[in-house]
Amino acid sequence: MLPGVAYFLLFHYGALVGNVIAFKEYVPFDGLWGSPWVGPGNFQRMFEDAAFWDSVLNTLWISVLQLVFYFPVPLGLALLLHTLTWSSVRRFVQSVAYLPHFISWVIVVALFQQVLGDTGLLNSGLSGAGLHTVDIIGNPDAFEPLVVAQVIWKDAGWGTIIFLAALAQVDEQQYEAAAIDGAGPWRRFWHVTLPAIRPVIVLLLIMRLGDILSVGFEQMLLQRDAVGPQAAEVIDTFVYYQGIVGGDYGFAAAAGLFKGVVGALLVYAANKVAHRLGEQGVYK
Repeated sequence: MLPGVAYFLLFHYGALVGNVIAFKEYVPFDGLWGSPWVGPGNFQRMFEDAAFWDSVLNTLWISVLQLVFYFPVPLGLALLLHTLTWSSVRRFVQSVAYLPHFISWVIVVALFQQVLGDTGLLNSGLSGAGLHTVDIIGNPDAFEPLVVAQVIWKDAGWGTIIFLAALAQVDEQQYEAAAIDGAGPWRRFWHVTLPAIRPVIVLLLIMRLGDILSVGFEQMLLQRDAVGPQAAEVIDTFVYYQGIVGGDYGFAAAAGLFKGVVGALLVYAANKVAHRLGEQGVYK
């Protein structure tokens, strides 16, 4: 366990000291402690910046779309895989569904551009058939459904692992008893399967809520220029362009710290709600 503990102490807990630059006008040449102290000045600028609030709204809206449309997909896929009786077919489907998770976002975005871009496969077919072409990749109105579709294609198969593990723990005798009592597939799912995997669903929902302000930095950065910052600017890209590109490190650190605090509060609140509903949550 020591290498793992050392990693978290050094790169996670130790790095928290760097959050002090959110209260400074950080200058790299002056160092962490030599830079002038500005107190809450960076936060005041941040709350008065319309571009920051636009990034927050974009982040929240994309997160809500992913929560509504992506979160049920791994569960549904796990249920379908769990019902397959042929183990060879199930392993094949699992392997195909898992594979996109190991592909980098650079390749995923490039694949979508080759298929849905202005000169992609779709438009080539439409043009060859004499039909009107559509540029889905460069259309800001189509950006939000597009990024949700990308996340589903890339990570839905990987997300089934936890649900399949939970489904494997359900006692088969409960299904048999319910079937003898006349329960059909839907009632068996509602009264046997769902109560058995409900703690896992609640746990994953809490973790997702804590990560609601993170919607994929690489995915957004790679497509930001195609649709513009109005559609693709999220908190992570806002921090990147303000800090790394613009050199305003204190201001960017304030935005990042704001994101972390909100995420921690959401986890705490969601965990309290889980306790009220009789679930264990992330911690007791």
